[in-house]
Amino acid sequence: MAEDAGAAPWELPGCVVSVSEPSEPDVEPSSCSGAILCRGPGLVLCPAAVFVPFLQPDVTSWPHGDALPPSALRPGLRIVVLQASPPPDAAQQHVARPLALLRCHAFARALPSTLSTAEECAEALPWFCWLRVPGLDAPDGTWTPWAPADTLHKGAALLACGTPFGVLCPELFLNALSAGVLSNASGPHRALLLTDARCLPGTQGGPVLTLASSPPRLVAIVVATACSQVGLGLALLCSLHALLHSARRVLPELSSLPPPLPPPEARGNPALHCTALVESGSSWGSGTLVAPRLLLTCRHVLQPGAPPRVTLRHSTTRETVLQARLVFATAEASPFDVAVLELQGSVPSFEPPDLATTFQPGEAVLALGFGALGRACGPSVTGGVLSAVVGTPPVMLQSTCAVHAGSSGGPLLSTRDGCLLGIIASNARDNTTGTTYPHLNFCVPISLLSTPLARYRSSGNPAAFALLNAASKEAQAAWRLQQRPPSKL
Repeated sequence: MAEDAGAAPWELPGCVVSVSEPSEPDVEPSSCSGAILCRGPGLVLCPAAVFVPFLQPDVTSWPHGDALPPSALRPGLRIVVLQASPPPDAAQQHVARPLALLRCHAFARALPSTLSTAEECAEALPWFCWLRVPGLDAPDGTWTPWAPADTLHKGAALLACGTPFGVLCPELFLNALSAGVLSNASGPHRALLLTDARCLPGTQGGPVLTLASSPPRLVAIVVATACSQVGLGLALLCSLHALLHSARRVLPELSSLPPPLPPPEARGNPALHCTALVESGSSWGSGTLVAPRLLLTCRHVLQPGAPPRVTLRHSTTRETVLQARLVFATAEASPFDVAVLELQGSVPSFEPPDLATTFQPGEAVLALGFGALGRACGPSVTGGVLSAVVGTPPVMLQSTCAVHAGSSGGPLLSTRDGCLLGIIASNARDNTTGTTYPHLNFCVPISLLSTPLARYRSSGNPAAFALLNAASKEAQAAWRLQQRPPSKL
């Protein structure tokens, strides 16, 4: 990022927060990452979970109240903030004092109900601790530039900053960075966000920045690093806007908070609108629109004898529901898990994605589907690369995008130009251990479907797709794992 010659260098707003009992010097401190919000006065925000072991035993308003004062914590705690210093200096240590533990109600309302019992310390997830850190005060200290999460589109580039394993080894890990995209969002002020940035244990509390402007702007805080209930490989975030909204009425230190910087020009990818939710009886998955009335999905998404229903989610409050009829589904013996649906009504103002004719291993890609909160919030987006192109001509694509249950039938798109590369069919699963690998998944190349689609659109004859049942030996070999107990999505 270019900087003016006279401008101060931009600093990552990350730090580490550690909490310990001075009377127990042999006990490892509790720690997590934190976000430096302001340098005048010095303010740090971090998850309250790190303070839960130090709550007074008579606190009755935890965890369902609105706020806890500093007196809710045991007296005499040693709270230290580690801040990065320019090399070769060691990290600076600053003593901190708590201002309050506050519950973010917008985030709490947006949390999936399944997290209430499935995630460790789930009751602490909506709670955050605000710290006053005098050692961070700077003569001309200002607020870290920030932006509301509702200025971002799904698929927008994000940068997560955090310190894996907290105070274990900050000289190696302090303010480690991980890039990803905004995968999904829910709630008021888009309070709950998902990202596919790789966030390791200890990075909870780290700042998440949007790269759409210079300098980057703080948009969210890491809350949980791996939420199995919303999707392996995804991190759970709370938007800064929601946190500030919940705290301004309580903390006078926020009176000097400036408004967010003007949002950059939105540059969403129009191809992201080609994804639909497909429901058939008790089964459901994703679909890819390739024409105003034509949709591709996976055969296993459809329940035999149950009429399919297609839902287009325009936003969290607006959707279009269309009935559909099955035009064609590959035979069980076919390696290609494909079905074609014709909608009973046209999708208004739909612009179909261009179909890719070439595939370049290593190119950046996006996977879309209704896994990972998709049924509640619209399609989720994850990024990765095209990791392998199998066969000549291609009979299988592999990508490193994190995909989850409900993603079958969704599109794999080129990040560069939005071209449709293929249809997501499955991810990898070790059936011996039950382990799923969301970052290894398999797609049917669109080049196998483009000619049958063109023939069907001109003739209306479903026999145009019959060649998908006459797969080559190369295709049969490439997809042979599908013939065993498969990992369907």
